[in-house]
Amino acid sequence: MSSSDASVVLVHGAWADGSSWAKVIARLAADGVKAVAAPLPLTSFHDDVTALDRALERVNPPVVLAGHAYAGAVIGAARSDKVKALVYVAALAPDEGDTVADVFYRGTPHPQAPKLAPDAHGWIYLPEAAFAAAFAQNASAEELAVLAAVQRPISPACITVKVGRPLWKDRPAWFLVGEQDRMIVEENQRFMAGRMKARIRSQPVDHTPSVTAPSYVLDIIREAIGAVVNG
Repeated sequence: MSSSDASVVLVHGAWADGSSWAKVIARLAADGVKAVAAPLPLTSFHDDVTALDRALERVNPPVVLAGHAYAGAVIGAARSDKVKALVYVAALAPDEGDTVADVFYRGTPHPQAPKLAPDAHGWIYLPEAAFAAAFAQNASAEELAVLAAVQRPISPACITVKVGRPLWKDRPAWFLVGEQDRMIVEENQRFMAGRMKARIRSQPVDHTPSVTAPSYVLDIIREAIGAVVNG
């Protein structure tokens, strides 16, 4: 079996959409690997898991499932037998009985992390200034403009429900730790990665390395693909 026999499903987090994976998708395609970006509605945790399940139905196994930020919780809730490996990219990894908010707010936040609250319609938007200050401080001005323009708000219903047994207890997992992450600080990421016994790869990247340092994201996804196809 070769790497081109595997499928990769990429799952975006809050305040993002599938375009945040564009550079990763293009490079996987150059490798001959089929990649699909699962579109999350960010309306509730249940809705997001259902959307991921539908995306998984459309791809052939074996699947490497990668999630960024909030999507780490979503990929942990997947139950498809197609999924053979998990990749966490500066992601949240709640354990059974945790909420996403529990792990997101664990420890001391970075001083430049934004203050977040629902708007009058109940949606949590990322303040525009936070994209350059904390979400992707290593991005170019053009990249920041796109990130801010395409952001998708998240509902509190995504982050306030307790999750079940996470899939990382039953599948091999990799974790890309963002040493410069100002949204989910490095210490918190290392705690979650250690708890899940993930294969940890640490790099000097910000919270959104799929945009600002895609080569590191490719490296860890390729590593997971290699483990899947080579047994």
